[in-house]
Amino acid sequence: MTHYPPQHHQDNNREHLIEVINTYPLATLISVKDNKPLISHLPLIYAEGKLIGHLDKYNPQVEMLKDNQEVTVIFSGPQCYISPSIYSSPQLPTWNYIMVHITGNVKEITNPEVIIQSMIDMTSFLEAPDHPYTLEPDNPRMAQFISYVKGFEIGIHTWEGKFKLSQDKKPADVEHARTELIRANQESIKTFLTRVF
Repeated sequence: MTHYPPQHHQDNNREHLIEVINTYPLATLISVKDNKPLISHLPLIYAEGKLIGHLDKYNPQVEMLKDNQEVTVIFSGPQCYISPSIYSSPQLPTWNYIMVHITGNVKEITNPEVIIQSMIDMTSFLEAPDHPYTLEPDNPRMAQFISYVKGFEIGIHTWEGKFKLSQDKKPADVEHARTELIRANQESIKTFLTRVF
């Protein structure tokens, strides 16, 4: 019997999955309404076993982020094309990547003070480790901004780590693939930004 996805591409180590979330916090948040997906991209912070975030109140997905609605969240880590040329043995082209898929139920945060604190906590997390900027609770822009924000938290039900990193190859080729993942991600960002920005 064939199992999909292959077990060697699955990572069930919760610490590894949290590390992906903490390192790549920009999430793809997916809800479904009337068989139509609603998708937003936003940073989510993992705290006390939950994912916490906020959206503009005019985002149509906001209505789906309460009342224990079910959501899917995807965190995307590094990824790249792997050419057979990097291996020490004959292989076929492939694509390596790290992803974390989460499902859970979402509750609205209605207390403005809790939303403000969640924004302060998120800013502190994202500014680490040097913290060149600190968001203060009495920031006058915050007072103007908070009425345009809807906060929410996601209680997590399932975790799935998809770490496709050439694990089925011999050790030397696994290391070659790791080196290529690092090289390709460092170089592709510079090339891409030169083209579009």
